[in-house]
Amino acid sequence: MIKVQNIIKAPIEKVWELWTLPEHIMNWNIPFADWHTPYAENDLKVGGKFKFTMASKDGSEGFDFEGVYTRIEKCSLIEYRLLDNRIASVRFENLNTETKLTETFEPEANLSEDMQEQFCRAVIWKFKEYVENFKQ
Repeated sequence: MIKVQNIIKAPIEKVWELWTLPEHIMNWNIPFADWHTPYAENDLKVGGKFKFTMASKDGSEGFDFEGVYTRIEKCSLIEYRLLDNRIASVRFENLNTETKLTETFEPEANLSEDMQEQFCRAVIWKFKEYVENFKQ
């Protein structure tokens, strides 16, 4: 399993909202400056599906990140199964004015685990920046 964590300087309710709403996912689900998420759908309930299209801005690379939710505990835990049957989770821990976010996932067998961890770490860092700079 690969595990990536970060502490976000924002209350857990805000972190949860910005993590789960498609209009926000499209703004932070970006591993590199030359990539973007042009499409996001998210049916946040057990049995609900999600699909985030991640692609390079020049169109040379891209993929859909999609799966089905298996467990949801509001402002605490999201567990899901990807289409290739790998499992993953995102845990939200309330630290008063901050939130600890921990993403854990089974690595894809045919890709470098180090590369997958770096990719995830970059997305989580982008999420942290997005939340901490978000103005409602």
